[in-house]
Parts: sequence; structure tokens; C-alpha cells
Amino acid sequence: MTALQAYVVCTCVLVLNMLGLWVYSGAVRGKVKNTPNEEDVRAQGAQLSLEEPPEVRRVLRAHTNAMANIVPFLFVAYLYVSVASPKPLTATIVLGAFTLFRLGHSFVYLGGKQPWRSIFWALGLLTTLITVVLLLIGVFT
Repeated sequence: MTALQAYVVCTCVLVLNMLGLWVYSGAVRGKVKNTPNEEDVRAQGAQLSLEEPPEVRRVLRAHTNAMANIVPFLFVAYLYVSVASPKPLTATIVLGAFTLFRLGHSFVYLGGKQPWRSIFWALGLLTTLITVVLLLIGVFT
């Protein structure tokens, strides 16, 4: 597998993770029959409320956290595989590790599992920082 192929696979998985959280937030909102939109009250038989139920808030926080961490990683990782000429195995390991950590984070966030949520978040952050360092080394050496 080339570094670019590893990037493409991980990007697809991470985007599916974010989209899955997005869809899941709607499913949870439908389950609790709560909506902030007046038109959905009639269409879905939901209750109008500007305050999100706790179940919906949890999924939205997981989604926000995923976006806040995945988007910067994908940007840095793209530069890494595009301009730093990484070894394919190194790129696959780093990109794959971040992807696994983020998937783990999403699942434990939804399940309310500590300290695992913080551990997966920290490992994802560490992997992003490692990618930044590898990018800089690749560009300036």
C-alpha cells in the first residue's frame, strides 16, 4: 500500500465516522421525539424544544469533537503524504493509528466511558503531533 492509498482509506473511514455520528444524532433525536424545528413537529410528531435532550447533546458533542480533531489531522496528513515522501509503512502506521484512536474515541464517547475517552483523545492528539513532526522532517531534510 502506498502512503497516498493509506491516506485515502483512512480519510474514507474517518469521514464515514463523522457522517455516522451525524446520522446517529438524528436517530437519537427521533427516538426521543424532540426537535428544535417547528416544521418537524408536524411532520414527525415530535415535541418542539430549543434545548437538546441529554442523549442528543452527547452525540452532538461526540460529533463536534470528531470534527475538531479529524479535520486538522486530515489536512496535515495530506501534506505529509503529498510533500514529505514518507515511507509507505510509516505512513500506514501513523494514519491507521489515528484512525483507530478516533473510532475508539467515538464509541467510548457515545458510551460515556472514562478514562477511555480521554485516553483515545490523547492518543489521537499525539498521533497528530507526530504527523506534524514527520511532515516537517520530510520537508526540511
